This record gives sequence, structure tokens and C-alpha cells, in this order.
Amino acid sequence: MQNIVGIDIGGSHITMAQVDPEKREIITSTYVREHVDSFGPRETIFSDWISAIEKVSRNLVKEDLLMGIAMPGPFDYEHGISLMQQGKFIDIYKVNIKEEIAKRLSISSDQIHFVNDAGAFLEGEIFGGCVRDYSRIFGVTLGTGLGSAFYNGEVASDEDLWDSPFRDSICEDYLATRWFVNHYAALTGEEISGTKDLLDKPEEIQTRMFNDYADSFAEFIVKYVKNYDPEVLVIGGNIAKVYPYFKNRLDEHLSQHKISLPIKISAIFEDAAILGAAGYALKKSNR
Repeated sequence: MQNIVGIDIGGSHITMAQVDPEKREIITSTYVREHVDSFGPRETIFSDWISAIEKVSRNLVKEDLLMGIAMPGPFDYEHGISLMQQGKFIDIYKVNIKEEIAKRLSISSDQIHFVNDAGAFLEGEIFGGCVRDYSRIFGVTLGTGLGSAFYNGEVASDEDLWDSPFRDSICEDYLATRWFVNHYAALTGEEISGTKDLLDKPEEIQTRMFNDYADSFAEFIVKYVKNYDPEVLVIGGNIAKVYPYFKNRLDEHLSQHKISLPIKISAIFEDAAILGAAGYALKKSNR
């Protein structure tokens, strides 16, 4: 069996696990999550990453190891070079991360494959989640931010719609968690931290909030997602967990626009990027 490790690199953490390629699932006993100071110096970042990777792969034969790494952009995914010029990871700008990790682990750079983090979510749902049997898939992650990806039957690409024009602003302002925070404050003068808090509020305000959100999400689908002509839409992120609260209103809107698009909710949520990175690496290595 191929030894595969799926890795999800975020702004404050690195999360990873070994993946069973036959069962297409994470081997939970190997799960590792470590804090990373992405604003720190280059050596600190690499030391934190390598320390975590060595924990998850210590019982694996290095020559047989395959690693898939989900990474935020901007990034040269083919060559493994960071293009982030501001904020997080600024000290590894233009560094060839693929070669650096390979050298420190004493493996070949051909054993490492990078994928965009939004694409990795969708790759995960395709590899071991809820949309294995489809060939044209649009995926959105609804949470702190808005992620968007499209799978054309071969690979999931980041569509980067978060800052696309929407009403008087951009898509993310209406579809991410901050919309719930800001809209609730505007309606009530009170504070919530997100959808979980909203579920503890009176039904009347819940209904108003979720209806308004459904209106925005439907408009986003009509304006952007429809153009990709997907067979299915898969939704992940924390907001997907409250999908039943805005499903009916969303369905009404889509019906009015004669859009018969099946909607699936993520089967693996937080683990999707790990599974997707591993599945992507397996796909690339078999070409």
C-alpha cells in the first residue's frame, strides 16, 4: 500500500495525517496538528513544519513516501514556490518550499505535490467524500472566508471568487461569517460570533437572518456558479452545518430561476483538505 501523508498548511497551524488510499480515509491514529508562527522567520517556519511532518511519518519508509500539501495562495503550486509578499509567510517569499522540505526530510522533491487549499477541499470531497460519482463539480467553503473551486473531471482549480463584485461590495462580505455578525448587530444592536450563537436566539430573528442569507447565496449561485454548468454543488465550512435553516428559501430561489442543481453538504468538513491533498498527490504520481 502506498504511504501517503496529506498536509493542510494554514496561517496559524499545520495539520496532517496518513491516508489509506484504498479506503480513501484518514488514519485517525496518525493525526497531527501543530501551531506555526507564520509571521516568524524562515527557519522557525520550516522547523515547525518539519517537526510535525516527522511525527506523522516516523513509521513510514521514506523512499515510498508520497506527500500532498494544501497551501494558501498566491503560490506556484507546480514548482512549490511561495509568492506571498505580505502578511503571513512573508519571510519565505520566493523560497522553493518543495526543494527545502525534500532536502530537510532527505526525500526526492518528486515525492511532494502542492495544491491550492480551496482546491484541496473539493479534491477531498471527490476522493473520499460526498461527490465521488460526479465529473463537473463546484465547491464552496462558507466560513471565516469564502472559498470557491471547480472540478472539470481532471483537477479542482481555485476560482478565487471571494473578492468578485457583489451588490455594493464583494461576495465574501455577504457569504462569510462576518456577514452574520454584522447583520445581527445591525438588526438587534447585539453581538454574536457566528451561526452557532445565532441558533440560541429567538426563532423570529433566526428566520430573518437565514432568509436574508439564502437570498444572498442564491444570488451568488445565479451570478457566478451557474456559469460553470456544474452537475452538483458541494458546500463545506462552518456555515454549511446550518444549511437546513436556509435550505428551503434557497431552493425556492433556485426554482424561480429554473436552476435544478443538486446541493451536497461536506461529508468530511475539516479533514477535506488533508484527504484532498493526499488524493491529489496520488493522482499526480500516477500520471
